[in-house]
Amino acid sequence: MPAPPLPREVNRALGALPAPIGKRLLQVRELIFATAAAHDDVGRLTETLKWGEPAYLTDESGSGSTIRLGRLKDSEHAAVLFNCKTTLVDTFRERFPDQFEYRQSRALLLPVAGKLPKQELSVCLSLALTYHLDRRRKKAR
Repeated sequence: MPAPPLPREVNRALGALPAPIGKRLLQVRELIFATAAAHDDVGRLTETLKWGEPAYLTDESGSGSTIRLGRLKDSEHAAVLFNCKTTLVDTFRERFPDQFEYRQSRALLLPVAGKLPKQELSVCLSLALTYHLDRRRKKAR
């Protein structure tokens, strides 16, 4: 299922980034929607801006943690940002120690050139989109 049309404000935010970063983040956006569609319990995503950056929320189901797209001031990489109060980036680091560059507990950095590591990235996105479901299931045990 293709991603929905780009909301005007999200398009503007991506367009304000250097072109290679914006282009890479559009690829990540497609992957976010494809990954969400592959999970029955994620539901429809809300696409909006948070802190001026494209953000993807699981408002409908409450299944996941917000994913934001942007860049870090000191980097030429595209950044996929996660809530720093989660264990998501630590989990990604454990699973893919050499696949991505990370920043603290909040960002996964992607080079703007070369092939997007779709398989590994979709695992990370899937973990974020189902973060609260996984935590609820563990509590229920």
